[in-house]
Amino acid sequence: MNKLFLPVLFFLGLLNFHVSAQVKVTNLKSEHLQNPIGIDETHPRFTWQLESEKLGSFQKAFQLVVGTEKAEVAFGNGNVWESGTVHSSVIPAVYNGPELQPFSRYFWSVRVQDETDNWTDWSPVAFFETGMIDMANWKGKWITDTHNYNVKPAAYFRKEFSAGKQIASARAYIAVAGLYELSINGQRIGDHRLDPTYTRFDRRNLYVTYDVTENLQQGENAIGVLLGNGWYNHQSTAVWFFDQAPWRARPKFCMDLRITWSDGSVETISTGEDWQTALSPVIFNSIYTAEHYDARLEQSGWDKPGFEADGWRNATNTGAPSQNIVAQALHPIRNVTEIPTVEMKKQSENKWLFDFGRNIAGVTQMKVSGPEGTTIRLKHVERLDSTGRADMSNIDVHHRPTDDSDPFQTDIFILSGKKEDVFMPRFNYKGFQYVEVTSDQPLELTKENLTAYFMHSDVLLVGKIHSSNNTLNKIWEAANASYLSNLFGFPTDCPQREKNGWTGDAHIAIETGLYNFEGITVYEKWLDDHRDEQQPNGVLPAIIPTSGWGYHWANGPDWTSTIAIIPWNIYLFYGDSRILEQNYDNIKRYVDYIDENYPSGITDWGLGDWVPVKSVTPKEFTSSAYYYVDAVILSKAAKILGKQSDLEKYKALAEKIRTAVNEKYLDHETGMYGSGLQTELSVALHWGLVPDELREKVAENLAKRVEADNKHINVGLLGTKTILNALSENGYPELAYEVASQETFPSWGWWIVNGATTFHENWPLDASRDISMNHIMFGEINAWYYKALGGIFPDEKQPGFKNVILKPNFVPGLEHFEASHEGPYGTIVSAWKKQRKGVEYTIEIPANSTATLYLDDGKILESGKPLDKNELIEIAERKNGKVVLKLKSGKYLFTIE
Repeated sequence: MNKLFLPVLFFLGLLNFHVSAQVKVTNLKSEHLQNPIGIDETHPRFTWQLESEKLGSFQKAFQLVVGTEKAEVAFGNGNVWESGTVHSSVIPAVYNGPELQPFSRYFWSVRVQDETDNWTDWSPVAFFETGMIDMANWKGKWITDTHNYNVKPAAYFRKEFSAGKQIASARAYIAVAGLYELSINGQRIGDHRLDPTYTRFDRRNLYVTYDVTENLQQGENAIGVLLGNGWYNHQSTAVWFFDQAPWRARPKFCMDLRITWSDGSVETISTGEDWQTALSPVIFNSIYTAEHYDARLEQSGWDKPGFEADGWRNATNTGAPSQNIVAQALHPIRNVTEIPTVEMKKQSENKWLFDFGRNIAGVTQMKVSGPEGTTIRLKHVERLDSTGRADMSNIDVHHRPTDDSDPFQTDIFILSGKKEDVFMPRFNYKGFQYVEVTSDQPLELTKENLTAYFMHSDVLLVGKIHSSNNTLNKIWEAANASYLSNLFGFPTDCPQREKNGWTGDAHIAIETGLYNFEGITVYEKWLDDHRDEQQPNGVLPAIIPTSGWGYHWANGPDWTSTIAIIPWNIYLFYGDSRILEQNYDNIKRYVDYIDENYPSGITDWGLGDWVPVKSVTPKEFTSSAYYYVDAVILSKAAKILGKQSDLEKYKALAEKIRTAVNEKYLDHETGMYGSGLQTELSVALHWGLVPDELREKVAENLAKRVEADNKHINVGLLGTKTILNALSENGYPELAYEVASQETFPSWGWWIVNGATTFHENWPLDASRDISMNHIMFGEINAWYYKALGGIFPDEKQPGFKNVILKPNFVPGLEHFEASHEGPYGTIVSAWKKQRKGVEYTIEIPANSTATLYLDDGKILESGKPLDKNELIEIAERKNGKVVLKLKSGKYLFTIE
């Protein structure tokens, strides 16, 4: 199309559509990422938000175009696909055009019709770029330097080539079994850490795409790759036997550098035996323990053209680790926050202690000058002993070293003596607050010699809370710090002792993750890992990914219900059913396995209420409850996906389980479950086991139990998910807040007032086991703040916060509270503060959303006016002292007396 005519066509288009200047389309994403490159998805999802100054604004319809010409797409012309007018207000939209081609950039734009039938301008143009799409499109060979996986130094690889023509664009596609850093012409490419993210290597491998157009030059160029072990070649020994993984081998990689010349022709520089390799200064690297670096072995310019590669040899061709090489499409791991040393103490002639003031996951960077051969050891720990020395005894308990060459969380740095040497681990991370530095020769050190970096999957912050209770605020911050410390391309339990993807920890913390962070891409990847690990009979391991450990213990429904609970919560928070579609058969196989092996509806398969304060709930009760949860989710997923016979089958199964549990554990006369423990009563309430007619009585029993326990928790992991929610959602929010705000043992506040900056693994500070100081497993309280105090819930009938459920509780003891959450449609705010005569309550509902607000009935004004005087508010129901209001999008200021 002649681009000169585009403005004319656009003008003519205005004759057919009124343009809404009040509404703008913003925040365009494809596959939940902004302008991703190198994706393999052939039916990408599109999301956007509306900005509107007008109250009650919503989307009646949309038009979406996809094309290869940005200028045309900007005016609503897509030469690849045009959706036409779609009468829907729901996102995401899914591409449904011709087959997408590999190595192609597609531009897209969208406009919407608002509630007055006016159309917005076309949105700013976004893009996505496809990668390989098909395995057959790879040209490179998999290469390595040796087949001996016991070799300790990491390997360098290099390739020189000449660019004889003008470069239009260039992409590097790199797939690695292990970890890598890529450089071109001496410059490191990208800022990702620990790529590619961990998978079950013999079943699926990830590749990453980089735009390297600006890194290449006409004339001579050089590519450099440094390979690390990661979880692929686990040389450290620990109780999970990753050193015996069935996939274990020397790290290997495959790379295509695809160059498009200005004349339109394409040339691909690929891996093969013509690449050169040598050992690097990274003389040892372990994702589990640490990294050792000898600066004397540096080869300056190794990744630049013209390097004299004396002593280097040709790479070795090798087999691919799997036959499933797919794009990595998630928020990457990065050095997110730089943290300077807070305090440094010299403890002896050659020993210094650096304190970073907070517990983190990540690495330290040392810059230091000293005599050649000086060996520095950097021991990373979470705590100090009674004498103020570094104490590792709480985190090295599962390490099983065969000698003293691989000390736990202790980097070793050997100086070159020629310059200021700089060392930061490339292929490792640790959990720590303190670093003990020792040197075998005298050095002069200051605070500035050591800097820490908080590493994690760089997910966007989408939630925030703040209140008049400073301990509450610090609990929220500590929970977030623990969550991020355990997000490394998959959710882990702790960043030091294990680094394992424990399933139970992850599903307990799923709402904490989703209220605070845009985690969908990481969870979708982790559910891919679930499908890789699931056995044909439906059984999953307790840790995912795994080398084989975890199929024999701890993998009952109370833990491995991640296969159902996480997809369901993603659906609730994002309104995106793809994760349910992808995992439906896996959920079904899992539930069918339990049904076949436990036909009574009662199962004792599981781990139980892990690390309880004191009282121990029967494992059979909690495992059966999670079995019920799985069956309920499966029946709901069947309904959403239009599987009617499955809906009926699994709805009946869920009712069978519920009946069986209640027949065994519920006293219908007293409304008591089991022994009446906090976990028993709250689990039954929270997960919907309680018959409707007994909910009030069971809730009353729970309240009495908590009061008898001096308004403190007496639960384990599973009970922490349910105790506060069961109280606040069944008539006792004030009591729930009293429990949540405790600062004496046992409580979350007890950790905070004793200096914790992350959540601990055990309630007592002096526990003898399970004593990591950076665990997320007790993190549900963070999500509870959003739900019970802010009152923000997704609506199962209109998921993705298309309709927001608001049920705030203005609890005694708290003067003000604010929660905000950016859902798929925009930012939701629920904030209240107490006034002399009542409560002032502020709400923000984003455009294209609505809300259902539940309040105690009484004298309620909005912006000083009675409710029936506001056309954006519908009084839906008044019953039993409650009022239910339907709200359109906009900002509201309620005063409630």
